[in-house]
Amino acid sequence: MSKGTILITGASAGLGAEMARQFAALGYDLGLCARRTEKMEALREEITAAHPDRRVELRALDVTDDEAVFGAFRELTAALGTVDRVIVNAGLGKGAALGKGRYDANRQTAMTNFVGALAQSEAAMEIFRAQGHGHLVMISSMSALRGMRKAMTVYAATKAGVAAIAEGLRSERVPGLDVSVIYPGYIRSEMNEHVQQRTRFMVDTETGVRSMVAAIEKRRVRAYVPAWPWAPIGFAMKRLPLSAVRKMT
Repeated sequence: MSKGTILITGASAGLGAEMARQFAALGYDLGLCARRTEKMEALREEITAAHPDRRVELRALDVTDDEAVFGAFRELTAALGTVDRVIVNAGLGKGAALGKGRYDANRQTAMTNFVGALAQSEAAMEIFRAQGHGHLVMISSMSALRGMRKAMTVYAATKAGVAAIAEGLRSERVPGLDVSVIYPGYIRSEMNEHVQQRTRFMVDTETGVRSMVAAIEKRRVRAYVPAWPWAPIGFAMKRLPLSAVRKMT
């Protein structure tokens, strides 16, 4: 028997794929979206081999295509019967210091991480309002807590925007709706493969995602994950002067 249904975007690799594995192990049926369908097909085979009772529906999706976002979400809801939780996870880590001639990269990150998240949130809320319940999960970043330097400036701004969307929905107090914002610290993923392995506090994907899944299951309003050391670091980041934050990042 299914524990419920979860729709995850950006599910072809990294944090999204590992969340799919761990939520399937907990008993959830899944609707997975990503651009790379061959990776999702392999992931579905892996999950259904390990958990034959689980349903895994797939849809190819570029979250910067507004019409495709609404179409994929509606199709997955029809295929699964209901969607109890949507995890807005698809993201991009491109970026450069402003004024350095890479507006293209910064714009692509902004369109994917913020405008794409807005489209996903709209599509999810359409479903949740119609069915009278739902859990919207926004994957933000520890970088969202303050303005970041150079290549991180736009990325951090988009992730702060994602958190603000979630807070606005919480303030609206939509009946039957829970909203969570997850702020991952340094978790190994496809997005940060280029970062040196000795980066302080970096944890492997499975360990980091386990912390994310636990917070999501508890329907936490906000969670810094893994809690150690990111909860105390988050507390400090929001209160220290910018000169001190600069040294931490």
